[in-house]
Amino acid sequence: MELAIFGYIAAFCTAVSFLPQAVKTIKTKDTNGLSLLTYLFLFFGSLSWFIYGIVLSDVPLMGTNFLTTIFTGIILFLILRGRN
Repeated sequence: MELAIFGYIAAFCTAVSFLPQAVKTIKTKDTNGLSLLTYLFLFFGSLSWFIYGIVLSDVPLMGTNFLTTIFTGIILFLILRGRN
């Protein structure tokens, strides 16, 4: 059995897990219950993992963290915009 399939499944599930929050936040514009510090760490952590994936040429690592960086970036932007 090809073990890389588990990497792709994990990549998909991890990245997509932030999509519902991003969609809900975009629709409602409500960020009151979201932690700025949590999304700062998530954004910079996933961005760092994405860069690391590029260095390793690891497609599941790049894919997961590219999408996660985008979704957490959207949420982070909305949190920051809502607080100003």
